[in-house]
Amino acid sequence: MPRAKTGTTRHARHKKILEQAKGYQHASRKRIKTAKEAVMHAGQYAYVGRKLRKRDFRRLWIQRINAGLKTIDSTLSYSVFINLLSEKKIEINRKMLAELAVNDMKAFEAIVTKVYGK
Repeated sequence: MPRAKTGTTRHARHKKILEQAKGYQHASRKRIKTAKEAVMHAGQYAYVGRKLRKRDFRRLWIQRINAGLKTIDSTLSYSVFINLLSEKKIEINRKMLAELAVNDMKAFEAIVTKVYGK
């Protein structure tokens, strides 16, 4: 009985890697070894990027909230505002606060006045 060879399986595996490496430059898209390495690193960068995106958006929301507070009153600070929000048990996340600060300033001002009690 002849031994089973890996021809079809290997070809399918290589083809899969080369399809994932489509659009890469030079050997990274043509040679199996370098393509496999490039695809592996791309996956790692994508994984890290998904975590970094969350961090970046949170920073953006904080900046927008702070800018909104400064347009209302230059003495208001972000950290005090967030602390007072939690003390008054107002549960609204930073994403929504930033959205209000940018697009609906009247609603944002209403929240700020409710928090500061003015």
